Amino acid sequence: MTLTELRYIVTLAKEQHFGHAAEKCFVSQPTLSIAVKKLEEELGVALFERSKNSVKVTDVGKVVIEQAHKVLQQAETIKDLAQVGKDQLRTPLRVGAIYTIGPYLFPHLVPEVQELAPNMPLYIEENFTARLREKLRNGELDAIIIALPFEETDVVVRTLYQEPFVMLLPKLHPWCEQKMIDATNLSSIELLLLGEGHCFRDQVLESCPTLQQAIQHQSGVTEGSSLETIRMMVASGLGSSVLPMSATNGYYQSELVVTKPFKSPQPTRTVAVAWRASFPRSKAIDVLVNAIGRCQMNNQQSSPLSNRLNSNKGAA
Repeated sequence: MTLTELRYIVTLAKEQHFGHAAEKCFVSQPTLSIAVKKLEEELGVALFERSKNSVKVTDVGKVVIEQAHKVLQQAETIKDLAQVGKDQLRTPLRVGAIYTIGPYLFPHLVPEVQELAPNMPLYIEENFTARLREKLRNGELDAIIIALPFEETDVVVRTLYQEPFVMLLPKLHPWCEQKMIDATNLSSIELLLLGEGHCFRDQVLESCPTLQQAIQHQSGVTEGSSLETIRMMVASGLGSSVLPMSATNGYYQSELVVTKPFKSPQPTRTVAVAWRASFPRSKAIDVLVNAIGRCQMNNQQSSPLSNRLNSNKGAA
């Protein structure tokens, strides 16, 4: 049994197709097929159920492949440990973030990391929390930036910052006359939300429980695929929405929308970074955390809305 063979079966289980798996492993299909068959013969069990058009993992195969994931992850850890004696900041750091954080953080994070660790490139990815969790656990990512709550065995979670939500309104909406918005009134207007699977959607719903009833009756709620898509729909007059404050200066800027803070208690989310407890490059994690902190400091100093929120908080 070799690490190569383990990598073959893990990839085949993911792709469920010999040809596609062979491409991912940069080998020919016969090479991969022979290696998988050899491993099955060595173990004395069938790991895959083969048919003309598909490949399925057997019950015992699922257990073996789960363990193979762990072995491959530990093998990568050995490689990382070898780098510790050299320089923890000379190899790429693989960082993931949820969709409602990544687009607004990464453009600021990359130059900050380059300043702190110029020889440590960043591999960055945006995805759903569930997918990021899986990739962190499997060793495909070194650290992920998510919104709490988040719990995972053998994973360290460190809080980064609290982020308030803000209201995004069409320019002619009557609420534009208000200085601050009452979150308990959200169910009374046409609201645009992210689709299911986005944790930010769940956090908005938690801030206004009556929205749950509106969604159940399919009244007053329209779904969008991303915050930027929602921002454009708000500009078109389709409805209003709730954004994390970091998204107020997104890609799409328009004089057709107005941003308003919420009344106290403001709905917020807690943003955190998570990494495997066994990850050996602690200095790389420190650089990431420090870089994010610098991003937050710069954003607070440059954002008029942030200054207004802080001013209101102080007055309260």
